[in-house]
This record gives sequence, structure tokens and C-alpha cells, in this order.
Amino acid sequence: MFTISTDKARLDFPTIYAYLSQDSYWAQGISEETQRRAIENSICFGVYEDATDQQVGFARLITDHATFAYLCDVFITPEFQGRGLGKQLMADIEAYLLPLGCRRWGLVTKDAHGLYEQFGFEVESNGRWMTRKFPDMYG
Repeated sequence: MFTISTDKARLDFPTIYAYLSQDSYWAQGISEETQRRAIENSICFGVYEDATDQQVGFARLITDHATFAYLCDVFITPEFQGRGLGKQLMADIEAYLLPLGCRRWGLVTKDAHGLYEQFGFEVESNGRWMTRKFPDMYG
């Protein structure tokens, strides 16, 4: 069994930082200070194995609690993938966001479109979503 919690006191920063800075494709090289600041200023969801209390997943949500929410840094550690934890995590995030009434939820993914489509996300093809990138910011 697994538990998902937004209690920041439970977060295992070394696990989060190791995955994001070394294994993710989007945050490699991020500094500890930057990652700590990002967590401090976000709503964070930790996924924990009940038997060991080991953190096995994470997601970070940035929102104004009224109109917009941006989901990022979502991961399940490789040894726990394939158990439905990504779906469970997304269901909990959806349950958190729906009562807020935010008009738009956003995220960026290279390889998890199928998961997010199950929760109503669509690939924007209207050319309105714009980004400004700084690819060398972390290294």
C-alpha cells in the first residue's frame, strides 16, 4: 500500500534532489538551493510506501488557487513504476485542484502524454502556449 501526502515535513529531499538533478531529463544539474526554493514555494505531493515510509514519488504544483495551476517535477522512482502510482498521484492532484475552480491547468511532458490524457489534459495545437527557455540555466 502507498500513501500520498502534501505534508512537506515528510518529504525526503535527498531522494527528490537525486532524481531531479541526476535522472530527470528536465532538471539535470539543478542546484540544491534552487530545488529547495522551488519546493518551499510550491504545493508538493509525496508518494510513500506504507511498509517502509520510503518516498517513491513526487509532484510539485504551482498555483494561485483561483485561476491557474502548473504541474511539474512529477516522478515515480523506477523501481516502483508500473504499479499505478502515477495514476494514483494524478487522481490526488486532481482532487486537490478541482475544488479550487482553476480555469487552466498546465504541464509540459516529453513522454507521459498517455497518463495525462487520462486526466483530461490535451496537447495544445492552437499555438497559444508559449515558453521562453534558458537551457543552460542549471549547468
